[in-house]
Amino acid sequence: MSQPSRPPSIIELYPEETRKAASLLKQAVPLMMRHDIPPNPVHYALWYTYSRGSEPELNRRMDKAVEDFDVFPTETASRLFRDYIIRGELEEARAGQQQVIELVDDIEDDVSHSVIGSQHYQQSLSQGLSALQEPIIDDLPSVLNDLQESTQLMQDQQEKFLYRLRAAQQEITHLRGQLERAHMAATLDSLTRVFNRHAFTRLLERALAESQQGLALVILDIDHFKQFNDQYGHPLGDRVLQHVGQLLRDLLPPGAFAARYGGEEFCVVLRDCKGFSEVIEFAEQLRNKIQSLRIKVRRTDQVLDSITASFGCAMAEAEDDFESLLTRADDALYQAKRSGRNQVHPAKSETMLSA
Repeated sequence: MSQPSRPPSIIELYPEETRKAASLLKQAVPLMMRHDIPPNPVHYALWYTYSRGSEPELNRRMDKAVEDFDVFPTETASRLFRDYIIRGELEEARAGQQQVIELVDDIEDDVSHSVIGSQHYQQSLSQGLSALQEPIIDDLPSVLNDLQESTQLMQDQQEKFLYRLRAAQQEITHLRGQLERAHMAATLDSLTRVFNRHAFTRLLERALAESQQGLALVILDIDHFKQFNDQYGHPLGDRVLQHVGQLLRDLLPPGAFAARYGGEEFCVVLRDCKGFSEVIEFAEQLRNKIQSLRIKVRRTDQVLDSITASFGCAMAEAEDDFESLLTRADDALYQAKRSGRNQVHPAKSETMLSA
């Protein structure tokens, strides 16, 4: 089976070194602010590419969107992100799907040939057995020769079939890796290796549709992260985000999932919680782990011990949808920051608020 040419990955599409990337971001952020565009990974990627000028058609479509709507609609951003930013991963996934179809067709042909060969062999054996049961065999050498030939033919067919099965197994392993990489690129945040915002939105909406019972949302935001980046530089800021992503992956209980919601903000969805105390306990554990991080500044050997995060927690209620649950958790996060940061704050119940 012919292998299609591999489209470039996201990393290959953006080979800029740090200073160049920072310069492009400095151009992109004012453009986003001019049109009141929320700072999230999808918008950053689009306006970074816009500033880079590598996709003239993308620039034209983005200019037209803000001209027509005077804003940058979310659905437009999602469509352009899919068409221009992760198109390579989507094309790779589609190519992998087509390869799987062709591979299954090939295996089906091989199985059909093997079955036909087995039927012919069974027929030859039956004929040979019938001849051997005759009282007098006039042509015994011929019967034995036919049996030998049919046996050899069957053996050759089986060896060929086994060879094709082994080749198919290797190809399936390759395709599985290819599809997994495409899936990860489309759903994971490339820096922190937790889910991206788009995947998080889809997963939380699905979880709420299934059952609100025992479902909780934790939002955390790394304290003073902008000042941290300004003082130590974005590469060290990225290392902090990577460490937080690793902590999330290590501490997640069964059934839970985490996502980078934007910038230095992360979300965790917990399932099957027996009560709010369990949610608070998880958030406190994570808060302490983040506070215990020790990251070395490589150029000075200084060890940073001032990394903290603020948390907002909300339990899903019967009438909650994605927006209402997110809003209550986000409001709780805001209260945690107003109260001094580096703390966990529970959200108020909608029932309590409406009483």
